[in-house]
Amino acid sequence: MKTKLKLLLTTTALILSGIGIAGAQTTPPPPVSAPAPAPSVTLPADSVNKAKKDTVPAVHKPIPTLKVGIMGLNHDHIHLILSEYRKGNVNIVGIAEPNKKLWEKFGKAYNLPDSLFFEDLKKMCTTRKPAIVLGYNEVGKHVDIVETCAPLGISVMVEKPLAATLEQAKRMEFLALKYYVKVLTNYETTWYPSFQDAYNTVKLDSVGMIRRMVVHDGHQGPREIGCSEDFLSWLTDPVLNGAGALNDFGCYGADLMTWLMKGQRPIAVTAIARHYKPNIYPKVEDDATILVEYANATGQIEASWNWPFGIKDMEIFGAKGYIHAFDKDSVELKVNNRVRGYKATPLVSPADAPVAYFTAALQNPLRNPDDRSSLKYNMIVMQILDAAKRSIKEGKRIVL
Repeated sequence: MKTKLKLLLTTTALILSGIGIAGAQTTPPPPVSAPAPAPSVTLPADSVNKAKKDTVPAVHKPIPTLKVGIMGLNHDHIHLILSEYRKGNVNIVGIAEPNKKLWEKFGKAYNLPDSLFFEDLKKMCTTRKPAIVLGYNEVGKHVDIVETCAPLGISVMVEKPLAATLEQAKRMEFLALKYYVKVLTNYETTWYPSFQDAYNTVKLDSVGMIRRMVVHDGHQGPREIGCSEDFLSWLTDPVLNGAGALNDFGCYGADLMTWLMKGQRPIAVTAIARHYKPNIYPKVEDDATILVEYANATGQIEASWNWPFGIKDMEIFGAKGYIHAFDKDSVELKVNNRVRGYKATPLVSPADAPVAYFTAALQNPLRNPDDRSSLKYNMIVMQILDAAKRSIKEGKRIVL
């Protein structure tokens, strides 16, 4: 009896307590039924991983709609775009490559379906109808991509430099203008926050009028840093690459100077080349220095496969200050003997990466016709490189 009375009093206290809580609320919550316990299921690890891969991109990342084609797999920069494909950042609809051994190599490395591969570029383009084709082949064959794609109304973006020779570049320009397509050039330094920061500083007149520019580009050598044999087979060939270090790395400085000088064409170019490693690179120079003369400024391009380390930096000397972009992010600014070092502000899309850039370029064909990737600026780059090669051959200053 005592036990029953105790139980009754406890129950009553709980009920009254519940009424007090409910009374304190403006709107009593609706009754909630406890869900039935889910059955215990153990999924295989690969199923869990697949579920994550299948669900996360669908929620957070829209599937790219721009159809992208690839020409060539023998340029080691191909890893960059295929990594973007694997992340779901680019919609590659076809890859043209005559060497089937490279199909197998990259198919396995990036889990590419066999249906993506074609031996012939034109067949890939007419079958898959990409909006743009990216060139990852020999520089001397960039012109062949444009010959095929331009009449089909397909734009092209190639890895730097634009072409192996000025004559090839002129043909590419003619086709681009005839068929109203974009022909763009991809430089790694275009996506460097530090270089954009330096450009913005010059534009604000913080260092005064540019008087001198010095650009260093290169590394220990393509063989020394472990480039693939497929890449080396044409990179070190004077016809397929157009030169050695002069074309491979000299193009960076020529492009940056053209950008900084707002598209001015130089008045003269003088260059020297060195062949420090003929046993490794028997056919081409491995070091070049190019002096670029403007009406009111001088540029010096130092391109080499003989640096003791990898380097891509830029110095700008103005009438009242100095800027040094050390690497991708680091900048030093010196004005009135006051020195400030800092990290540049990260770039924002579409100026931060090639895929976003060319997508925007195709959607807005009249925007940014005078930037580092533009055909207009890269025709000037090709004139500088051509004059440099002529200067080396003839041993004299070349007036443009």
